Amino acid sequence: MQALIRTLGAVGWGAGFLVSSVWADAPSMPAHVLPIYKQECAACHTLYPPALLPAASWQRILSGLAHHYGTDASLEPEQVQQITVWLKAHAGTSKRVLEAPPEDRITRSAWFVREHREVEAAVWKRKSIQSAAQCSACHSQADVGRFGERELRIPR
Repeated sequence: MQALIRTLGAVGWGAGFLVSSVWADAPSMPAHVLPIYKQECAACHTLYPPALLPAASWQRILSGLAHHYGTDASLEPEQVQQITVWLKAHAGTSKRVLEAPPEDRITRSAWFVREHREVEAAVWKRKSIQSAAQCSACHSQADVGRFGERELRIPR
């Protein structure tokens, strides 16, 4: 009986370790969010934690704001420079984001696709969600970089 209890305890500890190590490299928002980043970028979409993309992706995104995924998101050169420096300083370096996703889209990255594989295409098109780029529609703590299942509420 003691051996069984020790085994179950080890399995429980192992499962806890596995869960914590899976989330060890989870993206989070830096303690200080650059005000101009929050003001300009969050005006149109979720305020993405910089760690969701590698520095090279952020550089390409910021250098093409005149054609930002079909929208003119142009900013003053000084603003672009400020945001670029901040994003690159906080960009993702984990194994999860080392490879830039197609078109530098967070929603097309391998980890994003894997994490959302159970979400049907019709769900993304709901009026309450609009697209996969609107993380905060389902993740109530997305603005602070928390994307865990505890904060997940898929609207109708």
